[in-house]
Amino acid sequence: MLTPVSMPISFVLLTSLALISLGGGLYEVSVIDPVWPRRPDLIQPASGGISRKRFWIPIHVAFELVLIGSIIRNWTVADLRSWLLLAFTSHAVMRVWSAVYFIPKALAFERAEPGAISEETARQWTRLSPLRFILDLVTCFAVLAAFVVAVRST
Repeated sequence: MLTPVSMPISFVLLTSLALISLGGGLYEVSVIDPVWPRRPDLIQPASGGISRKRFWIPIHVAFELVLIGSIIRNWTVADLRSWLLLAFTSHAVMRVWSAVYFIPKALAFERAEPGAISEETARQWTRLSPLRFILDLVTCFAVLAAFVVAVRST
């Protein structure tokens, strides 16, 4: 029997946040990214476009806090620890890559004058963005696997 788990609400919250993040990534990759390189104003809040930070900052902060709390709480449970560490690692890789490449470019795109953005530069950004979504899929899979382990242990 796995001890620390006792199917806390944190696993339900962690899984929900992972799925919300995955849905947000899917929306960006499939709806926003195919269009905005020709219409930069769509991602420029000052021009009436979407503000991605209003979604991503709260989701990432909440997910990361709940994930770290779940890792700490279930550290002694090897099956859970492995899945949670996989989720942490894939999420961390995605976040570091985003911090180094995607976020600075996205901020520059958001602040640029509408005619100043090269469509090719924007297309390069949108071609790489789905790779982050793959990392989100790994994170979500690992969280779902941890959820299954937690459910089976209660």
